[in-house]
Amino acid sequence: MSNAPRLTALDALHRSLGATMTDFAGWDMPLRYGSERDEHNAVRTKAGLFDLSHMGEITVTGPEAVKLLDYALVGNISTVGVGRARYTHICREDGGILDDLIVYRLAETEYMVVANASNAQVVLDALTERAAGFDTEVRDDRDAYALIAVQGPESPGILASLTDADLDNLKYYAGLPGTVAGVPALIARTGYTGEDGFELFVSPEHAVELWQALTKAGEGAGLVPCGLSCRDTLRLEAGMPLYGHELTTSLTPFDAGLGRVVKFEKEGDFVGRAALEAAAERAATNPPRKLVGLVAEGRRVPRAGFQVVAGGEVIGEVTSGAPSPTLGKPIAMAYVDAAHAAPGTSGVGVDIRGTHEPYEVVALPFYKRQK
Repeated sequence: MSNAPRLTALDALHRSLGATMTDFAGWDMPLRYGSERDEHNAVRTKAGLFDLSHMGEITVTGPEAVKLLDYALVGNISTVGVGRARYTHICREDGGILDDLIVYRLAETEYMVVANASNAQVVLDALTERAAGFDTEVRDDRDAYALIAVQGPESPGILASLTDADLDNLKYYAGLPGTVAGVPALIARTGYTGEDGFELFVSPEHAVELWQALTKAGEGAGLVPCGLSCRDTLRLEAGMPLYGHELTTSLTPFDAGLGRVVKFEKEGDFVGRAALEAAAERAATNPPRKLVGLVAEGRRVPRAGFQVVAGGEVIGEVTSGAPSPTLGKPIAMAYVDAAHAAPGTSGVGVDIRGTHEPYEVVALPFYKRQK
């Protein structure tokens, strides 16, 4: 088996656009095409085009598909209507987060689970193992889809010029089959940028023509191709967790401040229930650390793993950090001791190579778009 990175259907196109490529979770992906700040600002003010074909699609079908998903995941999947989607987590028996997911209900007994690239195999293996005894089929559809996202305030207009699908009535976290630029697609109003936008699941052989059609349709609207680097600063400003940073197997959803995704009221048992009930109680009475936002007073950028300090003591750890193009200063997400987690808490710093740089604790998200 070769260790060469996997290529998306758009690989040659990215290279022709002069993209800086990087290995991401075993895939060769565009990091940036030009300036990551310009790409970031385009998504905030106009529109950006992303290749997200590294995400892992898993199809779950059959009479007991929903029973399996309710057992395997922490969310209540039985309340997701056809054409809707839900953000949820898949946890281990001990409550640790294996991945965060979006589950799309495509039909009465058909669901698509979208996993992070780095966890796609882990999620596939877990779902396959947990499917034992259910009348359902778990199918690896990672090679069946390319995924192209168009994100930003101009994205509805750009997409509307290429489809007769009813975008006006397509709600956030909904998805419907349609045709975009003559290409069959699942059109989902989802994204990871904090802006309005769409994710288009298409067959890989249609990816290039769809990308080119979107590029042409967006010419007058300021659409630019965007890499993974600005995707990271966009999601960070929007306070969205990234697996491997804010979410890990050593944390439960309650530790991550995402206890709302765990639905104890659903029927039947689910993997991790007992451990998560204990975690919920701990979080309510004696929370270990809380996920907060940090905004720099200076210019130095904190990175994942840097220590958060107060009064000479280590009180937490940075999970993600970057310069924020929207705020004009460095920002970070960090887990800090509950005593220092209230917005406005002063005297908090980040240890950046031996210097304690001052930071302000703020509530997440850093950025919320005006609806």
